[in-house]
Amino acid sequence: MNLNTIHHVAIIVSDYAKSRHFYVDLLGFEVIREHQRPEKNDYKLDLKLGEAELEIFGKPDAPKRVGMPEYPGEACGLRHLAFKVDCIEDTIAELAALGIECEPVRIDPFTDKKMTFFKDPDGLPLELHE
Repeated sequence: MNLNTIHHVAIIVSDYAKSRHFYVDLLGFEVIREHQRPEKNDYKLDLKLGEAELEIFGKPDAPKRVGMPEYPGEACGLRHLAFKVDCIEDTIAELAALGIECEPVRIDPFTDKKMTFFKDPDGLPLELHE
């Protein structure tokens, strides 16, 4: 098998403009390319953060997320995105200044590192992990 790394992760969002603002203006992702696709009634936005890419598909008629991690009703598929940070407290403070709330910090029982979660505009859990 000749797999090198994960190239990108793709998510579907219900409000394209709101999610674009969240990921680009608030979280600092770089726009690689952006396309409206009338034949599919959606927008496609390719973003970059470090070496990772995130594809966002804006589909206003997409079904809502079924459940949250660690809660009943969680469906198969993408559970959450995790971001590695140097200092979780500093990142939480930066998010708070942008009006983004995080859950209380806890220790990952497998890595013994600090972690917490916050949510994107559609409720997709986003993790911070030291």
